[in-house]
Amino acid sequence: MKDEMNFYLQHTGAVNMSSMTRQDLKNLIAMGEGTFLEFKHKIASPEKIAREIAAFANSHGGTILIGVGDKGELIGVESYMEEEFWLNQAANEVCIPSAGIKIELLNIGQKDVLIVEVPEAESKPVYVKGKKHRKVFMRQQDESVLASDEMIEILKNGSSEEGITFEFGENERLLFRFLNEYSEITVQRFSILINVTTYTAAKILVNLVSVGVLDLFERDGIAYYTLSKKTS
Repeated sequence: MKDEMNFYLQHTGAVNMSSMTRQDLKNLIAMGEGTFLEFKHKIASPEKIAREIAAFANSHGGTILIGVGDKGELIGVESYMEEEFWLNQAANEVCIPSAGIKIELLNIGQKDVLIVEVPEAESKPVYVKGKKHRKVFMRQQDESVLASDEMIEILKNGSSEEGITFEFGENERLLFRFLNEYSEITVQRFSILINVTTYTAAKILVNLVSVGVLDLFERDGIAYYTLSKKTS
């Protein structure tokens, strides 16, 4: 019993009251779920909420509203202490490395809503523990999705202290000519274009994304590369 109590106290603490007003909350909800905002009726388990936390941490951060329905209904939580317990366990034990979330409570009449701020991680990727292996999630529009191998490498490159270099050679010239004509390319198509293995082709494309020359997006589970909007 003592060990269980210590475990509970480890994952709970004084939740700060939010300075947000009811109208502020309504304005936030009116934005709808998206890249930076997620609604949750309640927390089903630490493992499931950890996916949302990690996805925001691996992207550009975001806010999770606990006690808000999928359509923006103000439902409230039954016990904010229990929800806080699951949140802290998810952020500190299920996420690797831990995500430094900030939890605030907003009382709306007889209903309580938890506002969970997830900062962008300084060291990426943030993994989620699994039964067999760790997984990486990213925020894609209004969903938290599994990151592709290419995206995981890009996250690692972004956190690397060694730095990424860009060399404009024959492979890059062929790539840019192709993109100027067809606008997007896959690893498989690029490997055929420059006659190398898919592993080598992926490394070249990932490097170009890391230095901001290319953008990466996924469609139907396939990674596509385009010229960066910043440089086009």
